Parts: sequence; C-alpha cells; structure tokens
Amino acid sequence: MTEKTAKPAPKAKAKTKPAAQAAKAKAGPLFDKILIANRGEIACRVIKSCKKLGIKSVAVYSDADKDALHVAMADEAVHIGPPPSAQSYLLIDKIVDACKKTGAQAVHPGYGFLSEKQEFQAALAKAGIAFIGPGAKAIRAMGDKIESKKLAKAAGVSTVPGYLGVIKDADEAVKIAQGIGYPVMVKASAGGGGKGMRVALNDAECREGFRSATAEAKSSFADDRVFVEKFIEEPRHIEIQILADSHGNTLYLAERECSIQRRHQKVIEEAPSPFLDAKTRKAMGEQAVALAKAVDYVSAGTVEFIVDAKRNFYFLEMNTRLQVEHPVTEKITGIDLVECMIRVAAGEKLPMKQADIKINGWAIEARVYAEDPFRNFLPSTGRLVRYNPPAESDSVRVDTGVYEGGEISMFYDPMIAKLIAYGSNRVEATASMREALDRFYIRGVSHNIPFLASLMGHQRFVEGRLSTNFIAEEYKNGFNASDLPPEDPAILVAVAASVHFAHAQRNAAISGQLPGHEMKVGADWVVKLGEESYPVSIAALESGWTVLLKGKKLSVRSDSWILGHPLFEGTVNGRPVSVQIDRKQVGWRMFHAGSQADVMVYTAQQAELAKLMPTKAPPDMSKYLLSPMPGLLVSLAVAGGQEVKVGEELAVVEAMKMMNVLKAERDGVVKKLHTQAGASLAVDQIIIEFA
Repeated sequence: MTEKTAKPAPKAKAKTKPAAQAAKAKAGPLFDKILIANRGEIACRVIKSCKKLGIKSVAVYSDADKDALHVAMADEAVHIGPPPSAQSYLLIDKIVDACKKTGAQAVHPGYGFLSEKQEFQAALAKAGIAFIGPGAKAIRAMGDKIESKKLAKAAGVSTVPGYLGVIKDADEAVKIAQGIGYPVMVKASAGGGGKGMRVALNDAECREGFRSATAEAKSSFADDRVFVEKFIEEPRHIEIQILADSHGNTLYLAERECSIQRRHQKVIEEAPSPFLDAKTRKAMGEQAVALAKAVDYVSAGTVEFIVDAKRNFYFLEMNTRLQVEHPVTEKITGIDLVECMIRVAAGEKLPMKQADIKINGWAIEARVYAEDPFRNFLPSTGRLVRYNPPAESDSVRVDTGVYEGGEISMFYDPMIAKLIAYGSNRVEATASMREALDRFYIRGVSHNIPFLASLMGHQRFVEGRLSTNFIAEEYKNGFNASDLPPEDPAILVAVAASVHFAHAQRNAAISGQLPGHEMKVGADWVVKLGEESYPVSIAALESGWTVLLKGKKLSVRSDSWILGHPLFEGTVNGRPVSVQIDRKQVGWRMFHAGSQADVMVYTAQQAELAKLMPTKAPPDMSKYLLSPMPGLLVSLAVAGGQEVKVGEELAVVEAMKMMNVLKAERDGVVKKLHTQAGASLAVDQIIIEFA
C-alpha cells in the first residue's frame, strides 16, 4: 500500500441555483474515508467531490495504472493486480481487502467494472462497508435487461415490442426476428457500453449478429444470454436522470439527449434535449420515478428511453450507477450528483423537492477518445507526448484522468477526456464547444477531435435534427477531410504567414553576423496551403501583423501567443481564432476547426523551385490484408491457396474487447498467411498476402 499526496484539481465554475444551494446543506455525519473502485476520469471526478466534502479518498490501481492521475490525486492508493481488468479492477475480494487495509468506510464504484454487480454490493455489505449506489434489489432487477423490461412493463412504463426470453441459438433468433418483423436489435442481456449489440435487417444479419453479440457478451460480461426486440427506426436516445434517498424521496433531474452515437457508443450528449417538450419531459420523468420506486431505488440512476419521431417513448434500460454523461445534468441544474450520492449513502435526505429542479442554460459533452477517425476510428495507444486541455471557466469543463507524459493503455477504454461546454442556450453552448475543441492540444496519440468538430459544425446537428442513425446516415463512407466544416482559407494563410514571419525575424537577429551582410527579412512571401498557393505581403506591427492577401488587408493580433508556442490564440480582423501550430521540418502543420493542413511559407524564388520537386509515390499495399489496429488475432477464416470473394470473412481481430470482423474488399486468392490465430498484432501488421 502506498500513500499519495493529492494536488489541488481545477474546479469548473457553475452558476449558483436554489437546488445547488440546497444540495450543499449538511444534514448529518458523512464518511471519513471513501475508496473509489475505478480508474481514469471517473475516479478523478469522485476524488474531487470527496475533497470538497473533506473526505479522504483511496485509489486502487493495476500495474498499468501505477503512475495514473487518479493515483496521484488520492490520499492513499492500493495496488490490486496486473493490467487486465479481470485480474485487478473486477476482483471483488481485492477491493474489499483494500477497504479493510485502509479503513475505508464506503466505496464509490464509478461506472463500468463492478458498478452494477450485485455480488459486489453484497460483498461490501457483508464486510460492513457502505456501497455508494443502489441496493441489491435494484441492481439485480435492473441489471438483467430481460427481467428489467418485464418489471418496467408491470410498473406501467412504456416498453419496446420484443421477445424477452433467453434465446438458445441463431436459428431460434431468426425465427423470433421473423415474428417481430425486421429490423430487430440483437442484444446481450448483461450488456452495456455498446457491447453485445447488433442491428439485423434480414436473416443472414440476424445469424451473424447473434454469433457476434454472444461472443462479445461472453468476453465482456461472462454472460452470453441475448434477446431480440423491435428496432425503432429514426429513434432518439433520451435518458432521464433520477435521484433518490432512503427516506422515500425520488426526483427526476430533467433529461439528456444521447442520440449521437457510433456503433452504439455515445459520442455527443447534451442537456436538455432539443426535441422534448415540457409535457413529454414530465411524462418520461414520472415514469422513470415510478420504475425507481418499484425497485426501492436509492442513489443516482438513469432510465434510458428510445423516442420516436412523434415523441412516443419506450423504456430501454436502467443504469443503476452514475452515467458517463452526468456533467451536462450537473451544469444545467447546479447539482453535484456525486456529492448527492455520497450524502444519500450516508443516510441523509435529499435537501430538494421536485419543484426545486430547474433547467438553467444548455450543456453539451463531447467524448475525446484516443482513436483515429480517418482510419475508421481505430484505437490509438501510446504516450501523451503533449497534453494541454482548454482552460476551465464558466463555459468550459474538462473531466480527465490523464496528463502530459502519461500513457493511453491498450487494456482499458481509450477515453482521454470529457469536454463539457455550457451556454445560456444551445447556440452558445455549441459555439463554446467549437472554441474549446480548437484549444484542445493533444500529441503522441491519434484523437477524434476532428470528428467532434465536424459534428459540431454539421447543419443537421445545428438544427437539432438528431437520431441514433445520425452518424451512419451523414458519414456513410466513414469520416474523411471532406466532412470537416468549410472554413475561410484566409484565416490559416494569415496566421501561417504571421507565425513564419515572426520566426524569420528572430532567426535574422542571430548574433555574429558580418557587418553590412546582416540577414534581411522581406515582406513578400508565398503561402502554400494544400495544393493552392497564396502570394502575401506582411508587415509587423507593435501588437501583431498586417497581411495583404489578394488585395485584402487582414489584421492578425494576439496578446498571449509566445514565439514557439504550439497554440496561437488571437484574432483575425477581430474574429477570435485558435490555431494549433506544429513545426514540420521546413514547414508547418496547422489545426483549426477540426481540419489539419500542411503549410509551406516560401520566398518567391523558393516557391518557383518547389514546383520542380518530384513527388514520391507511396508503396502499393493493395495485395495485403493489414491489421487496422493493435489487438489479438482471434481467428483466420482462410488458408493458403484459397479463393475468396468480396465480402467474405477473412479474420477477426479483438481490440478493446470489441470483435472486429475483417472482410475481403475484392475477389482474390490467398498467397500466404503471415501470422496465426492467437498472435498479438501491431497496427498495419501484415496478416494475409494475396496473389
């Protein structure tokens, strides 16, 4: 066991509201020490609330997390095993033992891992340790998606048509799907986080979906039961946050719109929903409360609904824990949900009533992941060489569990941070999010900020016309540079010219030059942005630069940018801009509004010579099947000399507990297998060579 001294963490500011004031009232004794049975950003988030309440915190960590941020922030930290979660964070006895060693009186489970395991709650209760969450009855009832739907129906909650029995094999799944009518959703009973879920439009997809969902469910949850239900077309995913104490008080804290999803994983969440009206919100909230009361629910929880185009809503599932997207609810209500969970677990009454819950403003959350959106969102692991999130303020909050120099591990979810933007309305919140994304500087691993910026600038998102099909419909061919919101190239040209000119002036001031032969910096340059060239003239002023581009003067100003700093924050003709700038040999790589551009700034003579430079063609890799991600080669479906047809399965690669089926993109013949099932693969490693 090691003891750590925590550093003060920055706190997001929020406007004070009546409910927020009430939630801060202390009604009784709280815990002296709480253990957080989790890692990453949620562990850090819980530790912040513990510090605010004057409660000591205990972190647990695996070998992979020995230098993690949550370990540094906690007052104490206990090692619990090797990197795989099945050998560390999922071991109930290790967590209970850590509580006994440190004297922790309560455990906050965060989300994922053991947060919804009734066995964990029972083990803590047996050891006399409080569980900061609901009781065993609620966890048991809501933890099984089949049983929870039956219970919801009995409680008068609207439910989706489907077959709630356990399905024994793919043939039975197809028969049931045919009875319900396609499309259907094949789902793991113990599923969550998008794992063990497949949409099927026909019998063949139903068979493959059953197989894949069963395999993922067994791998992720050690429970391979699946069920089938009707898939609602053009659906919205809207959830109700509830909060309940042990004194019979149950409240709903408005809703969150979570419709922007990719492969059933939430990407953007916001509160409130741009779709709900007051009548529907009240009806959904009251049904959520009714369900919570039916299982004697205590603590924070979330009831998720599918909502169709006519605002008909159907129960999806109940998450008996804190949700990843809880910060947007905190921002619009002013209520610290983690603090409330701790107080309720200590036996306190909720200090607010339903009438106290008000919606104030708008909040949007974007999940920043270590993944490459330009390569089908492949996970990216490695060291965060540079990590500089935007500064927190009334309009920006950053929940993270990483730091510059830290590692994004292959063993856990590749989340880097949650970026939360706030405004008085949806337009302001979206603008705040776009500005914050521009200022989020990450290097060393690939990240999805370009994709998030594209979503924020998409006209359909701006108009609030959302559904869970949004990404599949608007990015049919995956994500590429053409999907980025259009930006005036003059902004990047002006900033590139100004930055290059400032560096040239510094270089010209080098000491030791021969008198009369000092280096001179000219005013005329050529900025090459992509394939386009822009002749400019530039003049330095006391507070910035003036750039003449195509007869138009652009005033570039910055009070904060320091020569060599990778983030340029300033204005172009009075418009606020944030541009990330990396030196790239003799040129620059610039990032703005999600787009990335390689920029060269030449003298006129250099520009003419550059036109004569030959272009090196990349090698032809079309005859190889390459691993699209680091992971485990689970299986190979072909052998040497075998003919394959387009669409046929070639291999299955497991990464981040997801099964990725690699299929043939064209007809061909297998020439050679370069590896075997069971091998660990690096990204772009050759798996199969074709003749």
